[in-house]
Amino acid sequence: MNQTINNNHLPRTNGTQIAALTLTAIGVVFGDIGTSPLYAIRGCFQGLQAINVTPHNVLGIISLVFWSLILIISVKYLAFVLNADNRGEGGVLALMTLLTRDKKENSLLQMVFIALGIFGASLLFGDGIVTPAISVLSAVEGLNVATSVFQSSIVPISIVILTLLFFFQHRGTARIGYVFGPILLVWFFVLSVLGIISIIKAPEILAAVNPYYAVNFFAENKWQGFSVLGIVFLALTGGEALYADMGHFGKTPIRFGWFTVVLPSLLLNYFGQGAHLLRRPDVVDNLFFQLAPSWALYPMVVLATTATIIASQAIISGAFSVSRQAVQLGFLPRMAVIHTSDEKIGQVYIPIVNWILFVGTISLIIGFRESSNLASAYGVAVSADMVITTIFTAFVAQKLWSIKKSVVIIVAGLFLLIDLSFFSSNVTKLTSGAWVPLALSGIVFVLIKTWKQGRDILRKNFEAQALDIQLFVHDLKERKPTRVPGVAVFLTGNATGTPRTLLHNFKHNKIIHEHTVLLTVKTEEIPYVRPDERIEFESIGAGMYRIQLKYGFSEDPDIPEALQKIDTGDLRFEPMRTTYFLGRETLLISGRSKMAKWRKKLFAYLSHNAFDATGFFHLPPNRVIELGLQVEL
Repeated sequence: MNQTINNNHLPRTNGTQIAALTLTAIGVVFGDIGTSPLYAIRGCFQGLQAINVTPHNVLGIISLVFWSLILIISVKYLAFVLNADNRGEGGVLALMTLLTRDKKENSLLQMVFIALGIFGASLLFGDGIVTPAISVLSAVEGLNVATSVFQSSIVPISIVILTLLFFFQHRGTARIGYVFGPILLVWFFVLSVLGIISIIKAPEILAAVNPYYAVNFFAENKWQGFSVLGIVFLALTGGEALYADMGHFGKTPIRFGWFTVVLPSLLLNYFGQGAHLLRRPDVVDNLFFQLAPSWALYPMVVLATTATIIASQAIISGAFSVSRQAVQLGFLPRMAVIHTSDEKIGQVYIPIVNWILFVGTISLIIGFRESSNLASAYGVAVSADMVITTIFTAFVAQKLWSIKKSVVIIVAGLFLLIDLSFFSSNVTKLTSGAWVPLALSGIVFVLIKTWKQGRDILRKNFEAQALDIQLFVHDLKERKPTRVPGVAVFLTGNATGTPRTLLHNFKHNKIIHEHTVLLTVKTEEIPYVRPDERIEFESIGAGMYRIQLKYGFSEDPDIPEALQKIDTGDLRFEPMRTTYFLGRETLLISGRSKMAKWRKKLFAYLSHNAFDATGFFHLPPNRVIELGLQVEL
């Protein structure tokens, strides 16, 4: 998710560009799902939900994996969901904004969409702590196949690798990103070779293509078979990234990479692991590494570890991207966003998010210690996200694509049935570890809801108390106060009334600038705003102007840069003659609003610790004046 090559700006007919984008997408989009062979099949036969290694069970598991990859990833995501883009951008927040753009729609339905969208974004953080932990731990455990010397060092080695990964996040992936694709291309080639060699030794595994074995698996294992479905789902984790990263690469490279490289490699390796179990049902431990010859074990551990680091990097960068979008949409308080590349705007580093993920990931490794145990904690967040994506896509198909409701119900119902089956199976793992990512997701959800509700309350209070701007302009014309040279820019979230900071400054200083601008920064529910649509300008008289700057939820607002493009002759934003006025709110906890007192305190804490508006809007610090305001909540 850290690459932002926008396919909309590239000639789609250029085969070389498609090939380059496909290679890059392989290195970023498919890292998570591409490393699933390390633990998915093994987890079905080892661990808390393990089933017996019998020929029917092996064929059943492989058949379930095969049809899951075909139906969920190939058909649902690649054929349908990828078409539900918000001006080229994908992901649950992009879908949510697509459905809530029309403010005339049913308000209750819009509230449901927003709640589901927020919850879906929260789930990414739960997934963000499990993916690096299980991926790196399962790769390092491959050392146990070669020798038992490293048995006690697996956890420390994994912690060191992940510590280095998180520690170097601030440097970004701009310098090393170009090698991700070739490395994972080698990884998928190795998956294919290992799988083919194993299948040749037990070709009867190919019978698993028949869905009969998947159905028969549940008939024979009943409830235990249903609980194992949550482990089978591990083969699909990372599927949501195919959609979320669409805006970075485009649909064609993702589809091309999946069908030509990733899907064949995964299927060959999964069938190869099944073939190995048919021949050696007693050897389940580190099943993936059992496919490799003894001389290749150490190189395989190195390659697998590198692949899992890349997969972890993708989910971490994804958490950064979603956090940034959430801030822009007003779902989270302002956070420090550090751009790690001068060329790719999407490569960002958010320190607070990075270290929260780091603490959560290391805690999981220390607590669970083995990847087979972590398998119980993995899947519930991603499966819930897939349910939300299916629901959203169904509404997009009916509302925006004008597909018949009966067709939408049938198709979406089929996918929803499969998604809910996976989710329900994953829920059975709650007591054995699945509660961990859900708990983190729940905390993030509460933070987002509290912040959004708190800001809505303050906005309504400001609007109710705001003085009509025309009354203020009329008063200026009547009183003719002292005018001082220069331009004063008052930032306000209210695009119609008079900012309290302006009234506060005028009341105490008895002066007003020659040119006074009321500036509102608005985040549109689209990823990017065209430069010619960014600025709305209005003269309201008495040397006062109202300006609205529009940005997409994937853009960073740079106020001075935008204002420099305005030159009306009288009004010019010269850096040394422009002063920015900001309000520094002090929240007073009262009983006026219906929000619970503990949530008011939480909102006040978030507001107090939000990243400074000066840095967030790229304002020159030496040209900013902050005015203190007391606000009741």
